[in-house]
Amino acid sequence: MLRLVALIAALGLALGLVPGRPALARSTAEPGQRLQYEHVTAAGLPEQRLTIWLPPGYDSGVRRYPVLYMHDGHNLFDLQTSNFNKIWAADQAMLRAMATGRVAPHIIVGIWAPGNDRYRQYLPADIHQAAPPALRSRMDAMAGGPIISQAYLAWLAGPLKQWVDTSFRTLPDRDHTAIAGSSMGGLMSCYAFLRRPDIYGRAACISSHWPAIDPREVGQTAPDGDAALARQWGAWFAAGLGRPDGRRLWLDHGTATLDAFYAPYQAEVDARIGTAGWRRGTDWESKVYPGAEHEENAWAARLPEIFEWLLDTRARP
Repeated sequence: MLRLVALIAALGLALGLVPGRPALARSTAEPGQRLQYEHVTAAGLPEQRLTIWLPPGYDSGVRRYPVLYMHDGHNLFDLQTSNFNKIWAADQAMLRAMATGRVAPHIIVGIWAPGNDRYRQYLPADIHQAAPPALRSRMDAMAGGPIISQAYLAWLAGPLKQWVDTSFRTLPDRDHTAIAGSSMGGLMSCYAFLRRPDIYGRAACISSHWPAIDPREVGQTAPDGDAALARQWGAWFAAGLGRPDGRRLWLDHGTATLDAFYAPYQAEVDARIGTAGWRRGTDWESKVYPGAEHEENAWAARLPEIFEWLLDTRARP
């Protein structure tokens, strides 16, 4: 494993992406390995940080692997780095999905959120630009700076993916590249899926924060603010989704805490996807989890189900 770490570090230095040696974040006695990369530079963005999980057997074989990119990487694997002492346990969910025999082992690339810049890095620029003035003003207040999701997507789909595909044994094509996130990360995953269908063949938009601001304030931005914003999301999907062409999309939400506000938005988006020729259950899925809250434990509970549906590489039209 140390030989692998040294090789990856050299490649990172050569590409100017990672300025130092990755740290092993877990004992080799446990399933899979995690590599930590700090102080990652990306054009037009705050400093980034990565946690990469390699599935069991990676360093003793020659096979190539699909890749899953996930936002909020600090909340995926380790309680010590998590915001709320809760994690998705993404590695355990992947192991469970793999055990079904329907999901191939995946490399997971966790991209940490950049602190206070998280909102402006994840808010889709299209929605910000199209928002009416009162709503956009509230978005700007939350962002605290220019929206940079365009630059983030350009980095994800460009330099970061190129580095991952060069540094690890990946299957780099669209059908073996997925992206996933929750809340604002759910919106960012939808943004990547719609804007770069050539890169991301699969996306999970989990508990997506469709109101984009405090949901109680959306109605204050216009007489029909909630309905207008829902229509904006629906129109965005209708304009950018295209035909399935072998791609898969997962949407979901709970019914408690913040998730209690999401049903009208997701219903609008679901309707637009359905009329675009996507087959529910085959090309696209939309689930509601009664009682589920807007938090990591709820997402961890359903993540194996999400992986088993989304990442079944045998699923084809």
